Amino acid sequence: MSLHPQVRALLDRVARSPLPPYHTVSAPVARRIYRDTRAVLAPKAPELPEIRLMAFENFAMRVYRPVVGETLPALMYFHGGGWTIGDLDTHDVLCRSLAVGARCAVFSVDYRLAPEYPFPAAVDDCWAATRHVAENAAKLRIHGFAVGGDSAGGNLAATISLLARDQGGPAINFQLLIYPATDQRCAAASHERNGQGYLLTRDSIGFFRRSYLPNEKDWTDWRASPLLAKSHANLPPALVIAAGYDPLVDECRAYADKLRAAGAQATYREFADMVHGFILFGGVIDTASVAVAECCAALRAAFEKVPA
Repeated sequence: MSLHPQVRALLDRVARSPLPPYHTVSAPVARRIYRDTRAVLAPKAPELPEIRLMAFENFAMRVYRPVVGETLPALMYFHGGGWTIGDLDTHDVLCRSLAVGARCAVFSVDYRLAPEYPFPAAVDDCWAATRHVAENAAKLRIHGFAVGGDSAGGNLAATISLLARDQGGPAINFQLLIYPATDQRCAAASHERNGQGYLLTRDSIGFFRRSYLPNEKDWTDWRASPLLAKSHANLPPALVIAAGYDPLVDECRAYADKLRAAGAQATYREFADMVHGFILFGGVIDTASVAVAECCAALRAAFEKVPA
């Protein structure tokens, strides 16, 4: 399938931009570029009655609740950005939309970023945040538990699901994996096929990997490459969303296949005419809203199965 016309228009717009590519600047400058460019592509932010910040020693969480005073299911959300860029603000509209559409509390985790804090700092923070929310479920008025994220955040969500299984909890009811990075060897054919010209490039991927995983021996650690975990049995049901023109598409598909082969319920949904990152671009790409709606429907269906 050819690129969606709205995606092509966005790529043309990026090509005309005077801003430098991420891999040519420092991480702080890359973060500013990412933050400012995401804001102009996002749709209108839904209004919510309750948004608050929770702060801890190494990380913070922004909590979104679509209704006040009710016990709700919870989604731990880990933002994308190559473990190097991205923050609570770049993913604010998406988290608001998931909270409203899935009628759940969203706990968006502001984990530490590389290269200042390389692997496994992001894993440690996301695991600590997940455990805190689960252990304080009654106080936080939640019942039912999912993890999710996009790109690097999808990688972290998959890793947290594996950790929860291996550590005997917390019980996770669903994984929302939006074009997750699952194999840091970056050897899948789509890295070559889609490595230039489709927003996320091989050069940017190399920049992110050098920042997050400066030691090559860590590339095959399952906490960095969840596709390489010894077992994918007894994991929560998952929705894996992919984009056809994404360098990561093959490893997204491989992860869904790995889950299914191990007996897990995994739905693989590929938007064949989209590029990496598209779910954040609802202001200029209509398909983003379709994908968000599918995420919300999958979350609602999973939460409905949680025992009372």
